[in-house]
Amino acid sequence: MIYVRSPRHGNPVRRARLIDVHSLRHSNPVRRTRLIDARLLDVRVLLLAAFLLVGCDKTPRPAAGELPERAERIVTLAPHLAELVFAVGAGDRLVGVSAYSDYPPAVRDLPVVGDAFAINLERLRLLQPDLLLVWSTGMPAKTVDDLVNAGFPVLRIHTIGLEDVASALRRIGEVTGSSERAGQVAAAFEADLAELAASYGDRDRLQVFYQVSARPLYTINDAHYISGLIRICGGRNVFEDLGELAPTVDVEAVIARDPEVLLAPHAGGEDPFSAWDRWPSINANRYGSRFRLPVDELGRATPRLIAGGEAVCKALETARQQRRAASQ
Repeated sequence: MIYVRSPRHGNPVRRARLIDVHSLRHSNPVRRTRLIDARLLDVRVLLLAAFLLVGCDKTPRPAAGELPERAERIVTLAPHLAELVFAVGAGDRLVGVSAYSDYPPAVRDLPVVGDAFAINLERLRLLQPDLLLVWSTGMPAKTVDDLVNAGFPVLRIHTIGLEDVASALRRIGEVTGSSERAGQVAAAFEADLAELAASYGDRDRLQVFYQVSARPLYTINDAHYISGLIRICGGRNVFEDLGELAPTVDVEAVIARDPEVLLAPHAGGEDPFSAWDRWPSINANRYGSRFRLPVDELGRATPRLIAGGEAVCKALETARQQRRAASQ
């Protein structure tokens, strides 16, 4: 068999065209020679056409690893980044996502290329992305470096604090040609945060423990966006001074800091606060101020944090009322 590439669907060298020499072996010698000559001529014509078509394609193409001026085939490697792409109006150019990407619902139908720790490079290459969006602090540096070294165009997106959400929206807007839409969404997010701060920021201060998980016992420091929401709502994270973004703490440390409010993301099932029943003397138990918060709205650094922030502010306002009632 002789394999030659022939044009199909705009790519002039994509599909294999076959000349089966074996099938001509027992035919008339003159006829065989003519058939071979005719088919080889056909091959030469196809190759010439392919060359001309490629030569006429003036579409600028970024070099390997270079970011495009306007991304057309985007793969996101963190769930919240897929949501941000949709938020700026570029969801129709998203061709692949990471595990656990589920919002908006349209992303559930897209190919999954892996998670923060393991990327299926073969599947990723098949998607032919011209832009990979990675979470700068949520993905191992080596994994990101491997993607860069493999020639993929990688853009690192930083999302830790509340201010990073608007910045991320604007940056994604720039590389997708959606700057106007991204600017509008970012400005609306900032205005909504300012409105929450104006409504609750000057209320009586509350000492708050945010429990990311009960086993192991995780919390957050002041740099985290949830700590920012607590501050906007008139609270103070009792572990704001810790060096790690999401540190583990022990029960004794929580008791020593005696929070007036316990907050935890909760999607149903077991009571996240049941272990604290053993210490009825801490202020949060004395006031009855233990609040379950929506997981989806607080779990990702996206514009949905506004809904999560409203839930935090309402919880803290209820806690103020309960503290006043307990003090009478």
